[in-house]
Amino acid sequence: MKRGFVRKISALLVAACVLAALAACSGSPADGCEAPFESGDASSVVTATSEIGTFPEVEFPTPVVTQKTEVSTLVTGEGERLSKGQPALVEVAIFNGANGEGLKRSGFEGEKSGVLLTVGSDALPPVTEALECATVGSRFIVTGTAEETHGGEAIPDAGVAAGDSYVFVVDVLDSFLPKADGTTRASRNGDPTVVLAPNGTPGISVPATEAPEELGVSVLKEGGGAKIEDGDFAVLHYTGVLWDSGEVFDSSWEKNQAAVLQIAEGAVVPGFKDGLVGQKVGSQVLIVIPPALGYGEQASEQVPAGSTLVFVVDVLGIAG
Repeated sequence: MKRGFVRKISALLVAACVLAALAACSGSPADGCEAPFESGDASSVVTATSEIGTFPEVEFPTPVVTQKTEVSTLVTGEGERLSKGQPALVEVAIFNGANGEGLKRSGFEGEKSGVLLTVGSDALPPVTEALECATVGSRFIVTGTAEETHGGEAIPDAGVAAGDSYVFVVDVLDSFLPKADGTTRASRNGDPTVVLAPNGTPGISVPATEAPEELGVSVLKEGGGAKIEDGDFAVLHYTGVLWDSGEVFDSSWEKNQAAVLQIAEGAVVPGFKDGLVGQKVGSQVLIVIPPALGYGEQASEQVPAGSTLVFVVDVLGIAG
C-alpha cells in the first residue's frame, strides 16, 4: 500500500535520476570501504519505486521489527563514495515501521531539493551513520530500532509508540568537500592566527590590538572550484569568534554538521556576504567584520552589541 505523510522534515536547503529497483542488495564495495551496517530481514522487505530525488512509492509488510540498524541498497549510484565527515545533499522519507504511516519527509521537489547532512554526525541517526560508503546517485533503506531513532519514547502526536521502529528511504543527490583543500597562501600581518586540526577544525587566535574598522578578507587557502555568486546557496564549514575576547560564538565544526547558507543580502550579515562572493570552492577564507557590517548594536547571548566578528570559512561547495 502507498504511505501518506504527516509533515515534512525542515529543509536545510531549498533549491535529479535512476529508476529504483525493487530488489534489495548488499555487499562490500570493490574499493574496500566498509559500510557500518548490513542488510537484514527488516530492511530487505521494504520497496521504494520512483526516480532518485522524487517522492517514492513505498511498501512493506507491517510491523517491521528489528533489533539493530539494517541497511539495504535499492539503487547503487555511480558517483563519489561518501566518507565520514563529508557533507551530502540527500532526500529522506521516514515511516513508522509498526503501521506504515508516513511521519516526515524532505522536499523531493526535483533537482537540488533536499537536506544537507554530514556523514557520521548526530543530525539524523542512524541515517547519518548509514551514509558512510554510500555513493552519490544511490537509494537505500534504513530500518532503525525505537531506541536508535526516537529514544524509545512515545510520540503521541505522531502516533508513534515507545517500541515502534522507523523505516527511512534515503536518496543521495550530491556530495561536497569535507574541508577546504586549496593551496595555502601567506597570511597578512595583523591578521588573526589560524591553526588547523587534522580534520580541518580551525583554532583562531586574535591579536592584542584594536579591532580594525574596515572589512578584512584574507584567503588562507585558494581553491580551484566554481566561484560563489551573489544569491548562491553555499555549503560551508565555519567558526566565528569575537575580536575582543577570542571566544567562539558559533561553529559548524563544533556541531559536526556543515551548513548551507544563501550568500545574499538579508540572508547573512553584509560582511559575511561581501567576504564570500567571488570566493572559489576549496578555499578557506578569513573574514574580519566590523560592527557596521555585522550585527551592529544588536546584542544576543553570544554576541555583545558593537562586536567585531572574526570568521574562518571553508567553502565546500555550491548547491543549486
